[in-house]
Amino acid sequence: MQDEIETEEIIKDIFQRGKTCFIPRYQFQSNHMDMVKLTSPEEISSLPKTSWNIHQPGEDEAREEALSTGGLDLIFMPGLGFDKQGNRLGRGRGYYDAYLKRCAQQQHGKPYTMALAFKEQICLQVPVDENDMKFKLNIYEELGSDSESERKVKPSGEDTVSLSPVMGLVSLCREFHPGEFMNT
Repeated sequence: MQDEIETEEIIKDIFQRGKTCFIPRYQFQSNHMDMVKLTSPEEISSLPKTSWNIHQPGEDEAREEALSTGGLDLIFMPGLGFDKQGNRLGRGRGYYDAYLKRCAQQQHGKPYTMALAFKEQICLQVPVDENDMKFKLNIYEELGSDSESERKVKPSGEDTVSLSPVMGLVSLCREFHPGEFMNT
């Protein structure tokens, strides 16, 4: 079983809507991560893969970085486990936590954060420390669904609603209001 939700359809939808898309570029010798601009949905599959099997531009490749262009409105956060209090268990390097702290220091501020998970990754509680940043909304996918177009969206602490995979994931910022589900 894969341990992270595939994001290709989300990326395609972002471009179809005429929006700008940034993807993570990790520096594996540190906990530094930048969000760099993607030029097209097709470009993602041509990028080299990391040891974590993630497509990303090479560190030496010049790319526009989100913090230098005004910041981000939304970040989809991957992870190994999530709880209903907005906590996330990553892979232990702190990439997203450090990046969100950098965002908070910028004029644009911290972006709205959505956790992408399989239902099986939702836990009662995940271990956290003072460096961990919370997410606002948890979106999860049902494994073994009869319909590929059926996905579940789970606002933290609320009932589950069914939405199409692309419209549900990308349009959530307009349909749900930050702060309704969690005070973080």
